Amino acid sequence: MSVAFRRESDEEHKEPKFELPIPAGPNWVTARGHRMIVAAVAQWEAAVQAASDDDVRTAAQRDLRYWQTRLSTAQLAPPPPHDEVAIGARVGIEQRGKPRTLEIVGHDEADPAAGRIAFAAPLAQALIGGIVGETVTFNGIAVVIIAIDAIIDEGDGT
Repeated sequence: MSVAFRRESDEEHKEPKFELPIPAGPNWVTARGHRMIVAAVAQWEAAVQAASDDDVRTAAQRDLRYWQTRLSTAQLAPPPPHDEVAIGARVGIEQRGKPRTLEIVGHDEADPAAGRIAFAAPLAQALIGGIVGETVTFNGIAVVIIAIDAIIDEGDGT
């Protein structure tokens, strides 16, 4: 039979499904970030169990594998020094005359819109190791560190 008359299966036309990318390097997390990862594992385990459709189950299993990997590789960051920018620190900065507060956190906890940036982000890398009063340069712009505090973590998911 000619290939022209062969019916192709629907599977041949589907996009390949790839694993979710794991950020390179160590998986440093804050206590809040660790709780978030534990909750994500539980959420995706429940989603796998509840899935009634094979495609939905397969997608949920992929997400579950990601979060299980993140949980198994998580390393709790040591408490930040009180006078130096590190993972787990809340940092007050002034950039172009405007004050801003950032938290330096793990990859999975990062939410730039909420002021949480991953420790591997370029701005975080520029700030880590800095002290109050120090000026660092980020993308050609002077950034002054005006305050440093540990992230307050009371176990409530904040």
